Amino acid sequence: MKMTLLSSVLLASSLLISSTSFADQSKGLNVIVTAPERQSQMMALILSLQTIKKHKKEVHMVLCGPAGDLALSATKTETMKGPDKSPTQILKAVIKMGGSVKVCPLYLPNAGKTKDDLIEGITIAKPPVVAGRLLNTNYTSLSY
Repeated sequence: MKMTLLSSVLLASSLLISSTSFADQSKGLNVIVTAPERQSQMMALILSLQTIKKHKKEVHMVLCGPAGDLALSATKTETMKGPDKSPTQILKAVIKMGGSVKVCPLYLPNAGKTKDDLIEGITIAKPPVVAGRLLNTNYTSLSY
């Protein structure tokens, strides 16, 4: 029994150490957001902001489909309980802190919008660049 408990503690310790080391080695996050639900969008934004703010890592975000609406300067989002901020406020904070936020190239023409409709600091994604980042093992990729 003691040997099993000791083995379990050692295994858990090694996993914790290796996951911490992996996080330290990571350059940051690739975040793809397509979800229409504000809570899902907000979680992606909060994790992105914390990655920049607390962990000093890069964030590369692409907004597409219903989430592309967040990129529009005309979009006003409601304040959410918990952070007591709106998705728009968190998105602007991500940009201000140096996060790269882009809208997928299919979004604007299919929404009847142009780059002039975007929040300042948001640009149009280039698929080869996004694909390269997603394949880069130095980044963790999240999709919402």
